Amino acid sequence: MSSKIDRNTLVLAAQTGDPSAIGQLLAVCQPDARRYAYKHCMASDIDDAIQEALLIIARKVQALQAAAAFSAWLSTVIKHECRKLAQVVLRQDRLDEELAEQYLVSRDDTALRVDLIRALESLPAHYRDVVLLRDFEELTIAEIAARLKEAPGAVKSRLHRARELVREYLLA
Repeated sequence: MSSKIDRNTLVLAAQTGDPSAIGQLLAVCQPDARRYAYKHCMASDIDDAIQEALLIIARKVQALQAAAAFSAWLSTVIKHECRKLAQVVLRQDRLDEELAEQYLVSRDDTALRVDLIRALESLPAHYRDVVLLRDFEELTIAEIAARLKEAPGAVKSRLHRARELVREYLLA
């Protein structure tokens, strides 16, 4: 119960524009934000959704009508960001989607595994490493960035490009 009171107090303090209270509120709500994102986002979008949602929270917390509504608002903001990120992924050309579907249904599991291995082997090492760390070891973008001593933005770009290359290889 005390953490609920603390959060409500932080929300009220953040609504006054107190930068310290806003920072503390964002730190306190991060575990909930991550839990909501895991529930509503694709794995590759979780970190982005959390970051965007926390920026929105920081900018708009003053407009929140009731401190008690903060958790519901946080959940809504996360869901919205997850949907937004998913739409970006789903905007691929419809023809590519049809080709991918035809390819997947025409191959058995063993053939798909072999093709995927070949596609990954065809990648330059810096792309392959990022894909393996993210999709097979299930590390977050931040964890990959720390391990590779790269900026998170560079890791996300490399991961996106690597996935495009794998897709191109498989559909070629």
